[in-house]
Amino acid sequence: MAGDKIGVTAPAGMVNIDEFHQGVDILNTLGFEVVIPEDLFSPSSFLAGSDGHRAHIFNRIFETEEIKAVFCARGGFGAMRILPLIDFRLIRKNPKMVIGFSDITALLVNIYRKSGIWTYHGPVVTTLTEATEAAITALKNALAEGASYQTRVDKLRALFPGRVEGPLIGGNLATLCHLTGTPYAPSYDGHILFIEDIGEPLYKIDRMLSQMELAGCFKRVRGLALGSFEHCGDPQPIYDLIHEKFEKYGVPVVSGLPLGHIPENITIPIGAFSILDADNGSMTIHPSIT
Repeated sequence: MAGDKIGVTAPAGMVNIDEFHQGVDILNTLGFEVVIPEDLFSPSSFLAGSDGHRAHIFNRIFETEEIKAVFCARGGFGAMRILPLIDFRLIRKNPKMVIGFSDITALLVNIYRKSGIWTYHGPVVTTLTEATEAAITALKNALAEGASYQTRVDKLRALFPGRVEGPLIGGNLATLCHLTGTPYAPSYDGHILFIEDIGEPLYKIDRMLSQMELAGCFKRVRGLALGSFEHCGDPQPIYDLIHEKFEKYGVPVVSGLPLGHIPENITIPIGAFSILDADNGSMTIHPSIT
């Protein structure tokens, strides 16, 4: 709600300081009080601090009762490195909204699976400066409504028809792929999966999907929604590849979900009950249903 405190963490790469402060100003303008730890940035090589430092800041913010949401400063790289240092039990006892995307996917899916609370795939502080009005509105609504947040996305393109229901899970394809085979790989069983990526050529997307397929990741997914594949070349060959990979599973598949490394990166909750209707080109999130 307006006036709530939002804590900022930097669990991954180092930030552009100007973009960071501009993003903080936007959060303040939306009516939230932004709390920035004094020791947030302790640069270590290409990261925002050592693994221990970044994990400590992340864990510590969950001990502050008045902070209602945790906003990640930037994605990029490095979040996977701190997974063994995250106190998932502490997070479960002190649930807060956690918001981010890209490399932050590693934290989002693991907090959901290991702590049992929703997380939110949405902007990071440094991408707020280029966010569209729709993206800012979705973020504000998610922050204001919390577990009551619901939304609907239309004008999705069907690659395979059908209508399914289930909780959402997903995020950055490369990050999800690199989690495969580790103790931090999430289960996609019974979920509607969404994926996005940036700067990956077709052959790498094929290799990542093939690895996840060989690991059995897609056997029991209920549906698939494709976000943006920014700077990945012509999207049609990517859709053709997805068509080839998912034809055997017999689940609805859509493209055009407005999220990922684009200005219209809407906020959606991982773990929330959703309806994916490829026949009508829509995805509806109903948080009150589990």
